[in-house]
Amino acid sequence: MNIALIGLGMVSGTHVAAIQASERGLNLAGVLGRNPEKAAEFAQRNDTRAFSSVEEIANDSNVDFAIIATPPDQRTELVRVLSTASKPILMEKPIERTLGAATAIVEQCEVSGVLLGIVFQHRARTASQALKSAIVQGELGAIATVEIRVPWWRNQSYYDELGRGTYARDGGGVMISQAIHTLDLAMWLLGPISDIQAMMRKTPLHDLEAEDWAGAIFEMDNGAVGTLMATTAVYPGAAESITIQGTHAKAHLESGVLTLTTFDSQKSTVGETSATGGGADPMAFTHEWHQAVIEDFANALAGGTRPMATGRSALLTHAVIDAMQIANRTGQKTRVIS
Repeated sequence: MNIALIGLGMVSGTHVAAIQASERGLNLAGVLGRNPEKAAEFAQRNDTRAFSSVEEIANDSNVDFAIIATPPDQRTELVRVLSTASKPILMEKPIERTLGAATAIVEQCEVSGVLLGIVFQHRARTASQALKSAIVQGELGAIATVEIRVPWWRNQSYYDELGRGTYARDGGGVMISQAIHTLDLAMWLLGPISDIQAMMRKTPLHDLEAEDWAGAIFEMDNGAVGTLMATTAVYPGAAESITIQGTHAKAHLESGVLTLTTFDSQKSTVGETSATGGGADPMAFTHEWHQAVIEDFANALAGGTRPMATGRSALLTHAVIDAMQIANRTGQKTRVIS
């Protein structure tokens, strides 16, 4: 399949590496960036073409789908043009800056009958898939408690980029830009969060508009209770983790490794330790997870099935972050409405 990449920022190299490494007939058909000169240089380096506009991509019958990797504030018009032309879309998280704007994009694609997938690559890890299977098969028993931790670090230079960590460009700080991945993974494993209480703050370690620290306690539809801590202000940064306590066993997912521990102290592990971008270099992770997501989307498009992470399923994370922001302002437990 021929793929157009829109947005040539930080994650663009990962997408190119993922497409080029695939052995499933994927081809980078061209790229589109805000700066035509930089886009032309990027295209030349990667042996492809530079598109002049999103309309050119939308009207190119040789392009099978587009990957959108722009900042969130640039998504709505791109999606309108592509979906009107019935061009399938695979999109980097988050969908947009707010729950309302994200919902509008999902509904636009649904009305147009356009396949929309979201790059939640943590779902593609071997350990994540193994934990999903263990939960479905009842190996953990009834789920009692959940602990979500994202103890990451970013240098101030990360937030010095124009618009980063602002509501106008990104929609917020650590929750919507970093912790959204781990939050999505937790709900993909366990189902929706129903109610939440939260605090979202700026620490003295960074100068940004939105939060670089967030904490919450929550309840889930499955009856479990949990805690969440996410930050980019823990030096030098560590891997995110999810710990799930069931009535039969405990599961701990961290750095691409799943450890299952039963009540009689029997342990088993799945996966291999790998970097996840939790330190000063946000791109310190393998392209293989993106490759799995892109290949899955291509397979879904070819087979008429649903991709690994649909736009509709991704709205769950937006709804939780929206509820956290409300709970932070009001100081009250807030119902998650998606």
